[in-house]
Amino acid sequence: MDEEAGPVVRPYAVTGGRTRTSAKELDLLSAVVATGRAAESGLGAQHRRLLGRLSQRRGTPVAELAGAMDLPVGVVRVLVGDLIECGAAQARPPAAKANLATESLLREVINGLKAL
Repeated sequence: MDEEAGPVVRPYAVTGGRTRTSAKELDLLSAVVATGRAAESGLGAQHRRLLGRLSQRRGTPVAELAGAMDLPVGVVRVLVGDLIECGAAQARPPAAKANLATESLLREVINGLKAL
């Protein structure tokens, strides 16, 4: 324990030395939601902390979870993969690029706002 930094735990200790998740299609922009199913008792403190974050919101992206939990994205991906495997969470793929605004549309919006 470091007085200024708080408890110090290496990322590999949080994931049990794993660097990859078995969950397929888990993108940084994938929206993760809690399913409400009871999780296995074998989950660690970080898994429970992550589940607590997921129960507060609907569809939080993996990258946002990493920032909120102050953990590396790779660690959060492994933790989310564990939750998906045990049925405590689900991940939805990110929105298709066709549904996102194009650069030209964004420029038009900016120009319109500047005109105000």
